Amino acid sequence: MSNMARTRRLWSGVLVGQLLLGLLCSEAAGFWEDEDGRVTGLPPGFDARAHADPYRGPHPSQLKRPAETFRFPIRVGEVGPDEALFAGPKQYPFICDTEASGLGQPLVDNLAGIGTRVDQEADREKELPEAHGYSKDCLAPTKAWYYYKPRGKDRFSRWNDKVRDAERITVNGVRIPFVVRVEMGTINRFIYVLVALRGAHESLATPTADRWNGRLIYQFYGGVGIGHRQGRANLKRVIADREKQLAQGYAVIASTGTTTANHYNMWLIEDTALRVKRQFAALYGEPEYTVGVGGSGGAIQQYLLAQNHPGLLDAGVAQYAYPDMITQTVPIFDCELLEYYFDVTDGGNAQWARAENRSIIEGLNANNDYSASGGVFKIQATTRLSYLARGEWRPSLEGQTECAVAWRGLTPLVLNPLFTNFENRLSESVFKQGLWSYYEDLKQFFGTDKQGYARVPWDNVGVQYGLRALQAGRIGPEQFLRLNARVGSWKAPSEMQPERFWLVDGGGSDLRDFSPWSAHNMNLAGVAAAPRFEGDRLAMEAAYRSGQVFLGQLDMPVIDVRHYLEPDLDMHHESASFSTRERILAAGGSVGNQSIWVSDSHYDPTPEAFAAIDSWWRAKQAEPERSWAELRPSSASDRCFDREGKVMASGEHVWDGDWNGHLAGACTRVYPMFANSRMVAGESIAGDRFKCALQPVAEAIDSGVYAPVDMHPYRARLEQIFPQGVCDYRQGDVARPADLLQRDVVTR
Repeated sequence: MSNMARTRRLWSGVLVGQLLLGLLCSEAAGFWEDEDGRVTGLPPGFDARAHADPYRGPHPSQLKRPAETFRFPIRVGEVGPDEALFAGPKQYPFICDTEASGLGQPLVDNLAGIGTRVDQEADREKELPEAHGYSKDCLAPTKAWYYYKPRGKDRFSRWNDKVRDAERITVNGVRIPFVVRVEMGTINRFIYVLVALRGAHESLATPTADRWNGRLIYQFYGGVGIGHRQGRANLKRVIADREKQLAQGYAVIASTGTTTANHYNMWLIEDTALRVKRQFAALYGEPEYTVGVGGSGGAIQQYLLAQNHPGLLDAGVAQYAYPDMITQTVPIFDCELLEYYFDVTDGGNAQWARAENRSIIEGLNANNDYSASGGVFKIQATTRLSYLARGEWRPSLEGQTECAVAWRGLTPLVLNPLFTNFENRLSESVFKQGLWSYYEDLKQFFGTDKQGYARVPWDNVGVQYGLRALQAGRIGPEQFLRLNARVGSWKAPSEMQPERFWLVDGGGSDLRDFSPWSAHNMNLAGVAAAPRFEGDRLAMEAAYRSGQVFLGQLDMPVIDVRHYLEPDLDMHHESASFSTRERILAAGGSVGNQSIWVSDSHYDPTPEAFAAIDSWWRAKQAEPERSWAELRPSSASDRCFDREGKVMASGEHVWDGDWNGHLAGACTRVYPMFANSRMVAGESIAGDRFKCALQPVAEAIDSGVYAPVDMHPYRARLEQIFPQGVCDYRQGDVARPADLLQRDVVTR
């Protein structure tokens, strides 16, 4: 399987797998009995509801970073810095993963019971319960090893002097065994990894750079995390993912702190990435250039780091990219609201029994022939059982939607402060004292409300779900009105209850109140219509100001590469690449800095992307006065690949389509893209609005918003459903700070 395919498979079903398989447990199974390996204590004065003001400072692209305070390099046996340089105070609780990563138990840093218990080795061997101490910060001394590629084997193994079967590679004209030096330690409490070819005359403690080609790869990883965990480092995976580049002489660095399965704090990601690079440079020297690579959240990091701290990376290979995390939640939070409407509220309507009919409202792909398996099948089966327990029968659904297959489970993880996917790593006391969500993790930016919960920027006031379906005649006015009157919204975090997955410990829920949609946390009842959720304007502004939103600034070359996964209902839908491109255009930038490559899922063009980036970089060094767009080589142009790796089409217009108002280009015809619920409601593909401008219903009718449908007869009902007005997508985000509306894009 290709590296990109491994990335896709790992993260596409991350929550279906983790939430419904990794957390299958119950109180009867003794969920809280074994404290070994769990965080069992918190620092004095810990308060999950402590007040925090929304961030109002300059955008990170305008901030000067402080000078480094730690003296690099960290030598083997030494411990790296634990305090972030500029990303803010340390977060607690913090779950340790040094032992699972191969670094051994974390260092004891307190005897007060704070953090994870660290046992004496003798006690562990005798299985005695006495604790030696506790670790709240999960630090570990730096270690190093040599790994080699055995001939005829797929995976690297630990090197020793008796090895005779090493695969051989050519470096600087000399045939040598394929052996790499691997270093692991902790920086900013996260686990870092450095990998480079073994030098000709080096030792583990004193590496040399004589076989390094001067080019550095920063390997980012994805996933959806909400903080509070160190994360497991998998050094064999890092080596395997970049094996071809290592054989060419590239060096590779990575960190669990730049893995979004652990957190999405972009300041902490930047702080950590800078320091991991400093550790590498202190040992091997400054790189000629640094190119990022990584999928999903690993691609998001590249776009946001390029914007927030130009120069940290020099180029990027963004796999399965989204422009950022936070604006993806805008349409994705609609998913369960709409699925509940189709399954329950309007469940008697035969139209929704076919999955593809749901796509006309949700926008994301659906497949009537999709066969559920694994976690999706469990959801289907348990949902049907929950209906039977209430004496009801749930009609069969033909096929599946991307909303259910790819995104189910994300909403509670990101939104519900009473739910987390690592509950089993915390003692009962610690879990109950904490608040857990994407917003809680980033409340230093979003701030807190009067109840002490993180402010939430998500908003659906004025959103007319299914508008384009109405305009196209796919639904009639009555169905359009019913949908918008009944779809509802999410409750405020302070009003949320524990999740009701009956197979997962969730406050004693059983089949009768099992809810895969989290319906008990929805606002679904109202006199004239179910209420909509009004997002916090201060949180919206803070999201922009703190650099959590990609605004379109891109001053480095990026090849945005993905497999075409729409038929699989995978979360990494193609339109996300064009959302990024539209933002670059809107910011006044050049799309010549970004190339979009889409391939059949059987072929991984990532190695070609590295080669194209190298040609692009060298062209820039030869003519530094010219822009990246002007210097883009033909090998880096927009393109699409078939399953054998053949380029089917390339050039400036191959991705034209509805998104830019042109006839479909050659690649668009082969790999068509889908929309999302907000695009169906009238939003552009840019998808960068938290809060739409509102216009009165009467004005919307008169201006032709619903054309060719005449909604004059329904004006009174529309005004009941939308008392504040309906979205006017001709205007921008009304919550976007005025000083960030227009930006000067620097090109070099």
